[in-house]
Amino acid sequence: MVTFVHRLILTCTFFTALLCCWSSEQGNETDRLALLAIRAQIKQDPHRVISSWNDSVHFCQWHGVACSPQQHQRLIVLDLKSQNLVGSLPPQIGNLSFLRALHLQNNSFSDEIPPEIGRLRRLQVLRLDNNLLTGPIPVNVSSCFNLINLNVGYNNLVGKIPPEISTLSKLQLLVLQVNDLTGEIPPSFANLLSLKIFRLNDNNLEGSIPSSLGQLRNLTYISLASCALSGVVPPSIYNLSALVGFDLSRNQLQGSISSYLGNTLPNLQYFYINGNKFTGSIPLSISNVKNLAEFDVSENELIGQVPNLQNFVNLESLGMGNNHFTGNIPTDIGKLSKLRRLGLQNNHLSGSIPSSLGNLKMLTILLLQGNNLEGSIPSSLGECHRLLLLNLSQNNLGGTIPQQIIGLPSLSVSLDLSRNHFVGPFPLEDGNLKNLSELDVSDNMLSGELSGSLGSCLSLKVLHLQGNLFKGQIPSSFISLERIQDFDVSRNNLWGEIPSFLEGFFFLKKLNLSFNEFHGAVPVEGVFEHLSVTSIIGNTKLCGGIADLQLPECNAKGGGGLSHSLILIISMSGVIGIAMVLSLVFLLPSRKKKRKEMEMPTMSNSLLKLSFSALLKATDGFASANLIGVGSFGSVYKGVLLDDDREQIVAVKVLNMLRRGASKSFIAECEALRNIRHRNLVKIITTCSSVDFRGNDFKALVYEFMNNGSLEEWLHPTTQTEEVREAPKSLSILQRLDIAIDVASALDYLHNHCGTPIVHCDLKPSNVLLDNELTAHVSDFGLARFLSKVTSNVSGNQVSSIGIKGSVGYAAPEYGMGSKVTTYGDVYSFGILLLEMFTRKRPTDYMFSDSLNLHNFVKAALPDEVTEIADSLLLQGENIGRSPNDTQKMLECLHFIFQIGIACSIESPRDRKGISDVVSELQSIRGILLK
Repeated sequence: MVTFVHRLILTCTFFTALLCCWSSEQGNETDRLALLAIRAQIKQDPHRVISSWNDSVHFCQWHGVACSPQQHQRLIVLDLKSQNLVGSLPPQIGNLSFLRALHLQNNSFSDEIPPEIGRLRRLQVLRLDNNLLTGPIPVNVSSCFNLINLNVGYNNLVGKIPPEISTLSKLQLLVLQVNDLTGEIPPSFANLLSLKIFRLNDNNLEGSIPSSLGQLRNLTYISLASCALSGVVPPSIYNLSALVGFDLSRNQLQGSISSYLGNTLPNLQYFYINGNKFTGSIPLSISNVKNLAEFDVSENELIGQVPNLQNFVNLESLGMGNNHFTGNIPTDIGKLSKLRRLGLQNNHLSGSIPSSLGNLKMLTILLLQGNNLEGSIPSSLGECHRLLLLNLSQNNLGGTIPQQIIGLPSLSVSLDLSRNHFVGPFPLEDGNLKNLSELDVSDNMLSGELSGSLGSCLSLKVLHLQGNLFKGQIPSSFISLERIQDFDVSRNNLWGEIPSFLEGFFFLKKLNLSFNEFHGAVPVEGVFEHLSVTSIIGNTKLCGGIADLQLPECNAKGGGGLSHSLILIISMSGVIGIAMVLSLVFLLPSRKKKRKEMEMPTMSNSLLKLSFSALLKATDGFASANLIGVGSFGSVYKGVLLDDDREQIVAVKVLNMLRRGASKSFIAECEALRNIRHRNLVKIITTCSSVDFRGNDFKALVYEFMNNGSLEEWLHPTTQTEEVREAPKSLSILQRLDIAIDVASALDYLHNHCGTPIVHCDLKPSNVLLDNELTAHVSDFGLARFLSKVTSNVSGNQVSSIGIKGSVGYAAPEYGMGSKVTTYGDVYSFGILLLEMFTRKRPTDYMFSDSLNLHNFVKAALPDEVTEIADSLLLQGENIGRSPNDTQKMLECLHFIFQIGIACSIESPRDRKGISDVVSELQSIRGILLK
């Protein structure tokens, strides 16, 4: 009997084990089939990441796949982010029942989110942001009850927000921003008690803010900007004491700001309610918010005085413009040493401009226009050496314009002193304002002749001098202002002939010379061909011009005989004219020859005429064999252009016009590369804006070709096939250091030496290209921002509601909180790039999760474990040196390099190194290596 029972037990145990094994294999097979279904839906795979998904290896070793050995090799992570994949998501994705994290962000997945995704009960992270997904948010995503991070922002999702999401009790981050969602905010979201970050901005919502959201006590950042919300802000929202960021800008909200704001929100750093209908005054309690960095209440109907600012020691941006504030500007404002932007425009402020504003050494934008300010401009403003934009227009200011203001070389965006009572000459000297784009001193009482030094302001696009007492002629030096677009000298006492060089100002869109004393012939070409853009009325002694002007002919008429002296003048003129003609006859051929020689090295003449068909031919029909890279907004092809039997190899970046933001990226890249020149920036040859053979928009940029590809290819070579075996790419420590210096020098130029500071916003290895000499060239300016760009609604310096700028792993952490674009962000990206170059570890490597990232990984290893984190290729061969001293010197240099990378990638932007210092320190390290 015992034997029988014993055998029965053994038999049951055997069959149980067999059943478990069979069940495991079946589940394992389900994961493999689901991955194959995903592969089948991917139409474009430019990086060939899916090519490894075949039966030659177990699916747990496929790219982007991670399995758990504790759960019988079941798939737990699928990470295909930022691979530029094009396709859709199949319903079989719901069969990955053990999946914990799904990262598909920054691709081009389209169509709807399959509702089967609700079957992923173990899912904790769902990242589908920055794709082309359409349709509604699946209701049964609420069945993924372990979700911590749900991000579907930057898509084309429609419909109402499912209230069922409120059942996700573990959710900490909910991002639905920049879609086309409609309806109201579900009040049931109050049940998301674990929520920390809630971004719903830039949708087509309606209704009011639910008061129940005041129950989200763990919330640190809320953005409901640009959602067409109305009503009042519930008092309960002001009780969310953990809030750091508060953005309700650009809605239709009304009511007053809570008088307890400063008491109930002590951790507040970013506060935005601009672009609404708020009334009342700024509560006095605001002075209790010690860490306030940015405060914007502009474009409302607020009243009262500018509040006491002695406690805002960390304030960087203050926006109170377009309201009804009264009183004086507080003198204590000069104590805000970190203030970068001050906007008090279009209020009812009175009194004088405090001289203490000169203490604001970090100030870049000062907007005081449209008030009742009086007195003179304090010369102390000349101490604001970082000032990019100054607008004091439409006030009651008087006296002379201080030389200290006109002498500010930092002014590059706009200087507007119009509609005041300034007197005397315009005190400009050569070299001043040479970077300025817009100058407006109209409607004052300025006198004297126009300064010829204005001709040195080569960047001017807008020049308004109208409504003054200027006299004399338009200086001949103005011939240098060929970039001018809007030129107005009307209502002055100017005389002389209209300069013919204005005919050659091809960018000129508006020319106003009216109500002066100009005489003689009106030019007939260029801007003078169009009455709609040119005004010359009020000049009674003009003649000629186009027929539509109906001016008298310029032929001499009537009268008796000519005087002897006049005959002599005419005779001399004839002799001189004949001499000039003969000179031209002999000189013209040589000048033409010289010009031809100058133009031959470039292909500008032919490239300006490039069409879609020309680029199609150059790239062999945009053949996949010529595809050399894929970026955020398009693909890059190698091409060959022909010109007079010469060939030029180029790189052609073709924009994907179906991608949201592609057109803006094209404009941004053109604008950024138009005026910048540096040996470490990629050289743009021309652009093409046309239509393809189907009538669709076609936009492309043509660059100088870089034979050595990108830094990405050198640091992380792709897996080679059996058919193509090349020697592995490797960079020595000195080559890597030279590349790092090149990149840092390019950033230093963009930030500090190119007039208007430019932030690249997407620095990473794939955007660093190498020429024949391995000299680095920073490329892809599709996300670049001009720091000085200011619009009527949103400041270029305020917190952005359009999300992270850059690529995951390289984008500065403050961008994830919606902070403004700054040069600090580029410094962070450079720091990560530097660490990656010398460790050869991507910041997105699987080893980095939770609190461990590339920055902390390197920091924890210093100073004693440099050899543990450095790229192993740097510790072999010629890199290690010929003696122990050489090796020790190399390790010390690596230690210094890692310290720089850590200092650049510190979390706090203001604590990061300056890029100019980085260049100097890296060059010093290079000197040590070469000794």
